[in-house]
Amino acid sequence: MTPSNVAYQVMWNRLISVVEEQAQALVRTAFSTSVREAGDLSAGVYDTQGRMLAQAVTGTPGHVNAMADAVAHFIRRIGRENILEGDIYITNDPWEGTGHLHDITMVTPSFFNGTLVGFFACTAHIVDIGGRGFGADAHSVYEEGLYLPIMKFADQGKVDETLTRIIRGNVREPDQLIGDIYALATCNEIGHRRLIDMMQEFDLQTLDGIAAFILDNSRRATLDRIAALPRTSADGEMTVDGFDVPITLKVRVTVHDDHIMSDFTGTSGVDKKGINCPLVYAKAYACYALKVAIAPEIPNNAASLEPFRISAPENTIVNAVHPAPVALRHIVGHFVPDVVFNAFDQIVPGLVPAEGAGCLCNFQVSLRPRTDAPAPKDARRSEVLTFNSGGSGARPEVDGLNATAFPSGVMTMPIEATEHAGPVIIWRKELRPDSGGAGKTRGGLGQYMEVGAMEGHEFDIQAMFDRGQHPARGRRGGKEGGRTTIQRDDGTPMHVKGKQFVPHGARVEMAFPGGAGYGDPSERDPALVRRDLARGYISAQSAADDYGLSQDTIASVLNAAAKGETP
Repeated sequence: MTPSNVAYQVMWNRLISVVEEQAQALVRTAFSTSVREAGDLSAGVYDTQGRMLAQAVTGTPGHVNAMADAVAHFIRRIGRENILEGDIYITNDPWEGTGHLHDITMVTPSFFNGTLVGFFACTAHIVDIGGRGFGADAHSVYEEGLYLPIMKFADQGKVDETLTRIIRGNVREPDQLIGDIYALATCNEIGHRRLIDMMQEFDLQTLDGIAAFILDNSRRATLDRIAALPRTSADGEMTVDGFDVPITLKVRVTVHDDHIMSDFTGTSGVDKKGINCPLVYAKAYACYALKVAIAPEIPNNAASLEPFRISAPENTIVNAVHPAPVALRHIVGHFVPDVVFNAFDQIVPGLVPAEGAGCLCNFQVSLRPRTDAPAPKDARRSEVLTFNSGGSGARPEVDGLNATAFPSGVMTMPIEATEHAGPVIIWRKELRPDSGGAGKTRGGLGQYMEVGAMEGHEFDIQAMFDRGQHPARGRRGGKEGGRTTIQRDDGTPMHVKGKQFVPHGARVEMAFPGGAGYGDPSERDPALVRRDLARGYISAQSAADDYGLSQDTIASVLNAAAKGETP
């Protein structure tokens, strides 16, 4: 008997909970801090054709939307005749995975009563994959680390020990990486077990019925949202720092009857350094931008994503082809939503936010015993990666979020977790006043950070920043956000991207960018201005210059705040 629509809806909700448990298992068991503390991962369940049926809430749009296309590549490369019970597949192919070598994707076929019923897939960012390390300095993907083509990690339950020895011999943190691989495999296994429990509970032999229900309803709901939009086109453009020269991103967003096309013709070409973005990753964020704008509550799956399409000429920076260096593809990819929003705001005004910090404010520290003098015996080598965020852009009716990553959604790492990973010291980490652009709604604040090493160590820092020369732009009268700055504690300026040496005893001071404001600052509620002043989000000068607060009011607010009173 065919289940009712009510039963199918229950099953759909169950699948979403299954993949969320899958993702949480990965968070709990992963070795890399990027997974455990920042949630830089994704998890999903797929039908036998490789179409994504459900994704975990935990994770990033870049991972899950790119991974939505990945399982079909696995099926094609492995071959259906070679897909066997007990298999586990692996890759970090940037063009058939999620965009760079530092993301490992694992796929596990799910069998029930000896028959293939679907697949589970998961992705995680790992701290080290060999090569030059995580940074933009490479000139080709060959320099960026160990490449794992789509292949079997386990064949009918037997792990390929030759593969694990090759991996161990090519990375700086072998125990950590192998631990992450087993965590990825285990979380897929947990998803499989929960799926089989569900199929037994609902007396299902295949997922064909629930797959058709999910995909048909998701597609119909998404097309209904698109049908409500005007049939028109609009152009968006923005410039970001790039590595040595600025990068221009251009897009034309066109609303059709049954899809929305984002065409990136006119965007800058491939860069010599590793900030290029494979199309699969640019597509992930272009789709995400439009989906959250018009259909945020429709669950992510193959059918709800399909109507959001992308086109970009090969060898543009959003469609870099092999062997372009792509390690920091997220820097360009994370700006894709803002440029799409710049176009979409002309189609549906008053819906999308102002520009934000965009890319994550990541840096990786490669620590080693000092070389300018004898090092203590306990000095050691270590790789420490930390994820940090600037401010998000102000929304039409709500302020931007402070130190919050948009569009990636990756969490900022706690200081304690970062310092536990190696002999690094975070001397300062606090919100950055006045970095949020002024407006009727204010941009989110960036952060100050200061990093150094424990006694006896020197280090290289891989800076992965942007917005140094091109801050987030306000929308509809809002002001721009604060720019990124980076320097040594002696005042020596540093670059926002690339590997840079820091001698023993020196520190690096960073100021991460703020999001832009939305609307005329003169229209901001004075009570919100007073609140921001009391909290230290804005200075007295900004309160006066940007928002017109009188000196008497400023003094009253600051006096009350000093006494712990509500102004």
